[in-house]
Amino acid sequence: MNKAIIVDPLDNVATTVTDLEAGSTVEFRFGSKKKVKVRQPIRFGHKFALTKITKGEKVIKYGEMIGRATQSIEEGDKPFPSIFL
Repeated sequence: MNKAIIVDPLDNVATTVTDLEAGSTVEFRFGSKKKVKVRQPIRFGHKFALTKITKGEKVIKYGEMIGRATQSIEEGDKPFPSIFL
């Protein structure tokens, strides 16, 4: 079962389609296969970072910028409230 939605290879966040416990692993493939371990519980419909997002970097979902990071976000972390539009 897919645990998250990733629509575009440019996405640096994924949206969960189920509740995820801390330590859960999500696999995805865009060209190459990658695994991300979520670092805290993430509820259905919420986002987590697919890669490290540095302060000031664009947060991209569905191939579109949804904000910029106000602080660094580690891979597997929830980006909110660390972004602004």
